[in-house]
Amino acid sequence: MSDSETAPQRAPYTRLPHDEAEAVAMQTELAGCVVVADDDRPIDTVAGLDIAYGKDSDVAVATAVVLRRGDLAVLDQTVVRGTSDFPYVPGLLAFRELPLLLKAIDALTVTPDLYVCDGYGLTHPRRFGLACHLGVVLDAPAIGVAKNPPHLPVEAPGPDRGAWTPISAGEETVGCALRTQDGVKPVYVSVGHRATLATARDLVLELAPRYRLPEPIRAADQLGRKRLAEAAPA
Repeated sequence: MSDSETAPQRAPYTRLPHDEAEAVAMQTELAGCVVVADDDRPIDTVAGLDIAYGKDSDVAVATAVVLRRGDLAVLDQTVVRGTSDFPYVPGLLAFRELPLLLKAIDALTVTPDLYVCDGYGLTHPRRFGLACHLGVVLDAPAIGVAKNPPHLPVEAPGPDRGAWTPISAGEETVGCALRTQDGVKPVYVSVGHRATLATARDLVLELAPRYRLPEPIRAADQLGRKRLAEAAPA
């Protein structure tokens, strides 16, 4: 599909708000677009997304790495460098990072079946974190995997790989803390769009056979750090 065909569909969701109040209003409205249900289509390829920021600089590097689910082989990867037009505001990170991430995604030659974001999905104050925003914009399956616990209370899971505990907001389960390796800190998994928490949890565990982070976002993180280091002054 060409840019001219996709751009009009994305326009209402990707425009930058004028201020924080408008950004909050946009998140609240778009949260109603999130679909918490699994797709019928199989998930054979997975893209990991990440953004790395230069030290003492506004320059950021957005990376997208597509892996084959079966053997975690890298099929494609892209790097986009740029700056954000939206300031850092807790809870509004998607407006800062999404434009660059979309450029990295558009540069891919392989269209993944699912996106894994380094951040939150439904475990967000307005149930619309980066993984939700990206999934709704692309209308594609997306999940969030965060390194740090969300604003919601969560109990630590058991020490063994695969142990997990729910993250709840009132009576709603919006995510989970998942132990991907024995005795290692958990990651915090949530639905972004067109997925269920059970599927997201099982997939993250499958994609993290050796390390704490699932391989797609681990690869994207390493690629971003490498490119920033290469560009750093000697």
